[in-house]
Amino acid sequence: MMDGFLGLSLEIGFLCVVGSVVLAFVRLVKGPSLQDRVVALDFMTVAIVAFCGLAAVRYATPAFLDVGLVLALVGFLATVALARFAERSTVRNRKESRDE
Repeated sequence: MMDGFLGLSLEIGFLCVVGSVVLAFVRLVKGPSLQDRVVALDFMTVAIVAFCGLAAVRYATPAFLDVGLVLALVGFLATVALARFAERSTVRNRKESRDE
């Protein structure tokens, strides 16, 4: 158990990260657009990576850093794929509205 300023800072950091994940999840559910959901999902990934970093410091276990790194890479690829999908669906919707 960490004492003093570092322990307090870590606990506050954990609370802030968990709060941001909850708020991003609300945005993910409510939307209203696909782009909002993609940004919310990307933010949740970033917040969970920050959680892994805090856990690595808190529990003095560098394995959490490896998990955070892999999650960051997978999250980046997922964000790029979802953004590409959103762009294609937007272009397709514009073409359909012009044809009508």
